[in-house]
Amino acid sequence: MALVLDLYCGAGGAGRGYADAGFEVVGVDIAPQPRYPFEFHQEDAIEFLLRHGRDFDLIHASPPCQAYTPIRKLVEARWRVQDYPDLIAPTRQALKRVGRPYVIENVPGAPLFSPILLCGEMFGLRVFRHRLFETSFFLLAPPHPRHPRGSTTKSHRSVSAFEYGATHISVAGNNFRIADACAAMGISWMTSGEISQAIPPAYTAFIGRSYMSIMTTEAK
Repeated sequence: MALVLDLYCGAGGAGRGYADAGFEVVGVDIAPQPRYPFEFHQEDAIEFLLRHGRDFDLIHASPPCQAYTPIRKLVEARWRVQDYPDLIAPTRQALKRVGRPYVIENVPGAPLFSPILLCGEMFGLRVFRHRLFETSFFLLAPPHPRHPRGSTTKSHRSVSAFEYGATHISVAGNNFRIADACAAMGISWMTSGEISQAIPPAYTAFIGRSYMSIMTTEAK
């Protein structure tokens, strides 16, 4: 079975998708993750990557996204706090040093190289949850359905539950019911705080199956 390293793993949204695609999953996060559903190591992600990354077939990294979200500007304006970590460049540098196929995930506006954008509507989910994915292998995104008017802005910012209307929900902040969020995201085991930071497993299931297909084709 192919082995994927899930860096900055959180509570396991990305890891669950890779498992659904047929990978064995190992997660790493600096914070404890008691509900992570696979093998877990509480360590610095980049240090773990540099020590063990070559043991994996694929490496997924989801560095903290706060440095690229609207909340950073709000916090800086009110409290002059500028200490959100910007870990994308150091993570990419470590991934290239290790030399294994990789995926870097983050929010729109993050400095990723030639990323694809994935959206919940591509997979029949009741969230938009736009996220960018930089990959070291060629990958095309599924068709992106046209959103209802008012559902997003040009920058794909998070939108309120009211803007989503009756068919979609916003899994952000505290303005959602956990049962609704779990059903919309395809996640059943997280707290509200964990799921507000997670990506739908459908995204990485798609990426994982695409990568498996590429490897199978190249092996022939």
